[in-house]
Amino acid sequence: MSERPLSRRLLAWYGRHGRKTLPWKRQRDPYRIWVSEIMLQQTQVTTVIPYFKSFIKKFPDLRSLARADLDQVLHLWTGLGYYARARNMHKAAQRIVQQHAGVFPRAFEAITDLPGIGRATAGAILALAFNQRHPILDGNVKRVLARYHAIDAPINKRETEAHLWQLADKHTPRARVADYTQAIMDLGATLCTRTKPQCTVCPLRTNCQACRLGTPQDFPARPATRKTPVRATHMLMIRDRRGHVLLTRRPPVGLWGGLWGFPECTDGNAKLWCRKTLGINIQIESPWPTLRHTFSHFHLDITPIPALVVGGTDRAMENTETVWYNVRRPDRRGFSAPVKRLLEQLRASRSVDECT
Repeated sequence: MSERPLSRRLLAWYGRHGRKTLPWKRQRDPYRIWVSEIMLQQTQVTTVIPYFKSFIKKFPDLRSLARADLDQVLHLWTGLGYYARARNMHKAAQRIVQQHAGVFPRAFEAITDLPGIGRATAGAILALAFNQRHPILDGNVKRVLARYHAIDAPINKRETEAHLWQLADKHTPRARVADYTQAIMDLGATLCTRTKPQCTVCPLRTNCQACRLGTPQDFPARPATRKTPVRATHMLMIRDRRGHVLLTRRPPVGLWGGLWGFPECTDGNAKLWCRKTLGINIQIESPWPTLRHTFSHFHLDITPIPALVVGGTDRAMENTETVWYNVRRPDRRGFSAPVKRLLEQLRASRSVDECT
């Protein structure tokens, strides 16, 4: 089968139906394209757009991001998830200032050397910003190619991914690389979707093997399903005599790295845990309903436990990693989505006012 029809048909379709008004498309600025590509990793365009606009308004260029405090960056990322992306962007911006005089590099190896940028993201940035010929292989592109060639092997297998990279390279044209790159991503996001693909209006339908078979939904092959494990934790919403809430900064790496949150107790004796770990005595109130937060590989069941400090030792604990947070006057910190929701509920509750 000739490889030419895919790129030719895609470019013709893109001219009529491509998403040319996305906020990062209005100018081929590598900084904005980089920010968008990182935000779009495992995240839908409709979710990303408001975050992107807020982020660019606060950090309009690479140097402003490099100068920023990490808390400011994480604050603007709150709710977007996968917070390592934000931490890596911040580190990468600082490295570009230090090593590349603040100019986004144009060499593939220099870009992949930056934190949080792999082969696919580097290729997308170079193709979209500089029209350089590099294949890309994000989730949408994998799905398009797997259906077009009726690849029935699970795409999470190393050999399958290597095959898809070869196909991506073969199909990438030498001209209009930026348009082609955006086109194949747009097709996967709008027509060749994971469920209910719109094959009748797809520009590739006449050559797509999955469409010819009449079973596009069977491609790409799904990996064997595994039962999602469940973990549990207790978030202690400890208030002082003014109604301020104790927050601690999480370690810089790992789950919700660098974000602020409530102290977490995984054993059954929250009072003893607070005395030993935090050096305070607390009076526990009735737990709030458990809420579930789902990550890519597990569920986390969170039981929020409101509590009051007793004994007057609450002020001695404040330092750079621990703060008594005024929910009535929120500042710019990074929170995970569950912590942000619980803080909003605390702000709306009467329990904070009763302490003031």
